[in-house]
Amino acid sequence: MEPRIQYARTKDGVNIAYGVFGEGLPLIYTPSAHGIGVHYYTYLSYSRRSVDQLTAAGFQVVRYDGRGTGSSDRMPTEFSLETDVLDLAAVADRLGFERFTLVGHFAGAQAAIAYATRRPERVSHLVLRDPWASGSEMYQMFPGNRVLFAMRPFAEQQWDLVSITIAAVGFGLADSDISKEYASAIRSGITPATWVAHSEASDEIDITDLLENLSVPTLVVLDTALPGRPPNAIGEWGAPVKKIVAAIPDARLVTTGDLGVAVSEFVRAGSQAPAAAARSPGGLQTILFTDVEGSTAFTDRMGDAAAREVLRKHERITREALKTHGGSEVKTMGDGFMASFGSATRALECAVAVQRAFADGDIRVRIGLNAGEPIAEDDPGGRGDLFGTAVIVAARIAAQAHGGEILVSDVVRQLVAGKGFLFSDRGDHALKGFEDPVRVWEVRWREE
Repeated sequence: MEPRIQYARTKDGVNIAYGVFGEGLPLIYTPSAHGIGVHYYTYLSYSRRSVDQLTAAGFQVVRYDGRGTGSSDRMPTEFSLETDVLDLAAVADRLGFERFTLVGHFAGAQAAIAYATRRPERVSHLVLRDPWASGSEMYQMFPGNRVLFAMRPFAEQQWDLVSITIAAVGFGLADSDISKEYASAIRSGITPATWVAHSEASDEIDITDLLENLSVPTLVVLDTALPGRPPNAIGEWGAPVKKIVAAIPDARLVTTGDLGVAVSEFVRAGSQAPAAAARSPGGLQTILFTDVEGSTAFTDRMGDAAAREVLRKHERITREALKTHGGSEVKTMGDGFMASFGSATRALECAVAVQRAFADGDIRVRIGLNAGEPIAEDDPGGRGDLFGTAVIVAARIAAQAHGGEILVSDVVRQLVAGKGFLFSDRGDHALKGFEDPVRVWEVRWREE
């Protein structure tokens, strides 16, 4: 399936194409070979396999094309580590993720490492897949790369031959189908002149000095399923990988053919802690609050018994919706619920289901949602609860709603972009306890 292409604009004015796959914990995957990223998903089954493994493991995967390649602006022909970081930063800023897992693949690992050293507060976990630190070392170490170096002067005149050679160096010729796919992806994803310029720039990039400065949890993956890779990959091909692992404080190395399982185990293991300690519930969460409008007034009007029956209906419907849409009930407050979701889309679908269930009745429910990384703690009774800014903002937004409304923060709106929801801008709201106003959007859930 063709990805839905969206664009982020860099600080130096370049439009970067990106696509979003799946739902769950946010993960940005840098371009791999020759600066190409999301373009490979269409043309290369090997790239699709990697994305599918990650989405199956519960990640929302973002892939993008670096400048000069794929669906990004093709005009820039000057490349460097700084421009690679600008492209990555533009996508991260456009998506608005507070924190995310960052995957750097092949030469893309260099930009990922540079970004993680500069913005460690935004990178929850760093995954380096078949990385290298120095471009010049790669060309010196492997004969195939030296062949490509020699072919650069002939790229314009012999682009078909050069692209086939690039495929042979990358995947070998044992599997001709994958080599043909890769050659086609190269020809359609980058021009000969840009390939030469990008390759020459890559020769000059060396991030060896940055490795010891990494402070984020880091996993290094040697992919055993790479077509054309020698059986003894760690011995014959793994020298640049081992060099990186040795230099990064506390880095882990795994050899695997399933990227999704490796990354999932790494990310989720990092969120485990003793039950009584403060901890993250697993990265980005969408927090949902419901509240029955006017519960005090109708309790006074109807009496305790009748009012309790009304609230029981709210509890039953809300719990059924949470179960259907994968939500976790955090707590109930008598006339309302607090719940969390690993997917913003499912959280909104749940909110819409609740409102539709009450649309023709006497109960009017207010719902508010926000997304972020809450802190999980056990209360004195041993029950789990969530705390922090993400939770407080969600509660404040719910309080702004009227009965029958669903209000969300701008973070939630961006997370579900392209998922078919309609929004009305309710403007900036000054929320109690927060210095800066928060942009709030109403979900148009009623069928029009």
